[in-house]
Amino acid sequence: MQSTGAVLGYLSSSAPPSWFMYSIAFWGWVMLGLMGIGGFFMFRKFLKVLPKADGKSKLDWQNYWVERSRPLWTDESKAFLNELVQPVPGPFRDIAKHSIAAEIGKIAVESGATEVTRDHCIKGYIVATPKRDYKFLMNFLQKKEIDYKPYQHLINK
Repeated sequence: MQSTGAVLGYLSSSAPPSWFMYSIAFWGWVMLGLMGIGGFFMFRKFLKVLPKADGKSKLDWQNYWVERSRPLWTDESKAFLNELVQPVPGPFRDIAKHSIAAEIGKIAVESGATEVTRDHCIKGYIVATPKRDYKFLMNFLQKKEIDYKPYQHLINK
């Protein structure tokens, strides 16, 4: 029978180095963090799909307004929308464009317009985006030499 000191010596000598164990722990935390971030975005998408009190989800309403306003869009208004969503990162640009187009379409249809104009695009962009994006919008409008004072009441909400 071996003594316990010899067994402990044998076990400690065959254990992986401590730097290896720390690297496993580090990458474990990184993976947990990335899964948490991904889960957050998946949960946000899940909340958009849940039906509201009227029985339709936020995505259902977006699709409704996009389809309802589809004949009102001109090539000029589509190009203007593409310019507005240019700073959005590529993987998210289509989703942002769809939600902004839905708001623009809603504004155009509810106002009884025969086509989507720049005015509708600017109003829809302001309503559909968070406040942090307004700075880009104002810089963009200044470069295009478009007066944004008529939209100041929407920006200051």
